[in-house]
Order: sequence, then structure tokens, then C-alpha cells
Amino acid sequence: MKKTKPDQSARIEQRRERERKNLFSRMPATYNASRLQAQRIMRHAGGLSIVEWRVLWDLFEAGPMTIRDLAELQRTDHSLLSRALPAMRLKGFVEMERDTADGRQVVIKLADAGREAYEFAAPIMKRRRDALHEMFSEEELDLFVDLLDRLEDYLRRPVDTIVERDIEND
Repeated sequence: MKKTKPDQSARIEQRRERERKNLFSRMPATYNASRLQAQRIMRHAGGLSIVEWRVLWDLFEAGPMTIRDLAELQRTDHSLLSRALPAMRLKGFVEMERDTADGRQVVIKLADAGREAYEFAAPIMKRRRDALHEMFSEEELDLFVDLLDRLEDYLRRPVDTIVERDIEND
């Protein structure tokens, strides 16, 4: 194996330190680590997928809702849920029916098998949240959520407001 020259090692270390503060590259890595941890935990929680868990949890706590409501609540893509829900219905986890007020919408309800799957998984997933609270204080978590809200607001800004600024400064 070829050894790294001292000056190259220093440049790599400088780059590593800059990348440590690069939110754009850190967020996907953090997201992937969170998903991997959740998938491993879900194996102990009845083998649910992360999407299944989130749907069951939301329906258990908030009751029946439309796919649009679920997507908004989960901050996810409507199409992701639209693809997952038919399989959840086949497993007996949810019931799906047309909204009587708006026939274009589908209302999702927690079925008995879904309630059982939720009740089995819930204590295990609570242990995950409790472990997070052991690592971070309530104040730190509140600050983190506030910072995530600000970052999300920034990332949802129209691209033109960022690109035009670069063009004006050239």
C-alpha cells in the first residue's frame, strides 16, 4: 500500500475538517445512519418497515386521515405512501376507503392487525427515543429541532434567490 506524503496528509486532514462542517454532505450521512439504525431496531419490533411503522404510529396517535395528511405529517412524498399503503392493506394493517366529503381523497384507518403490530413495536421504538433523550437534554433537542426548522426553511427557498445572488456578486 502506498504511503501518504506528509503534505498530502495535512491537506487531507484540512479537507476532512472542512467537510465535518459541511451540512450538505453531513445531512445525507446522518439520515442514512438513522435509517440503518431504525431498520435494525425494526427487525426486533416485528419486522415492520420504517414506512409501515410511521403510518401505524401516526394512525394510532391521530386516528384516520387521508394520504395527503399522512404525507404532510411525515414530511414525506405522497407517492411513497401511495405505493406502501396497498401492501399494508394486504397485510391487514390498514383499511382504505374513499373520503365521503371529497371522493378524490382516500382515508386510511388503522385495522386490528395494524394495532397489534403497533402495540408490539411501540415499546421497542420508545426505547430508541428514550436512548436519544439520554444522550441529549430536552433543551438541546429543542434547539436541534429549531435549527432543523431553519435549515428546512432555507432549503425550501426558491433556487433563484440563491443563484441570482451569485450572479450579482460576479
